[in-house]
Amino acid sequence: MSILTQLFNLLAPVSSDAMYYTYRAVSLSLIIAMGVAALASIVLVMLQPGNSQGIDALGGSSETFYGKNKGRSSESKLRMWTLICLGVLAVLAVVFFILQIDAIWGA
Repeated sequence: MSILTQLFNLLAPVSSDAMYYTYRAVSLSLIIAMGVAALASIVLVMLQPGNSQGIDALGGSSETFYGKNKGRSSESKLRMWTLICLGVLAVLAVVFFILQIDAIWGA
């Protein structure tokens, strides 16, 4: 008996076979989707540059073209996609744990 099968047997709130297989398919797809969202978030965070400005912070920096157009830079796009991935991950986690309620599956 695999570890995944044991996990599903512990979590499964249903008694009929048809509902169990439906529950198992939904749970497995949510777990896979959460894994993909988590990995994407990790990769996007690792791609972002640090916030320290190094020696520029000592003397103060003047307004630059890059500073004015920061909203359209690749850095802001990475930040936006990171927030989207983390939002998707949070929503999927909430849905997964709501589906653990016995009353939803008629148990």
